[in-house]
Amino acid sequence: MKHEETVRIEIGYEGGHVTAAIVSTASADELDERLGAAGGGVVCLEADDASITVVLGKVAYVRRFARDSQVGFGG
Repeated sequence: MKHEETVRIEIGYEGGHVTAAIVSTASADELDERLGAAGGGVVCLEADDASITVVLGKVAYVRRFARDSQVGFGG
C-alpha cells in the first residue's frame, strides 16, 4: 500500500473475535459495499502488514475510524 490513503478498521465477527487493521480507503470502501450487498462470499483486504480474508457472512460489525484520529495528547 504505497502512497495510498489509509484508514484504521476493526472487524467484529460472530462469536466475539475482533480483527484490527490499517487498510487502504479503497479496501475499506469495498468491504462496506460487499457487506451491504446480499451475496455473501469473501473479501481480501491488503493491510500494512498482512493480507486478511474476510468471510462476509461471519461479520457482526465493522468500525471505521476517522482518518485524523490520534491517540495521545494534543499540543
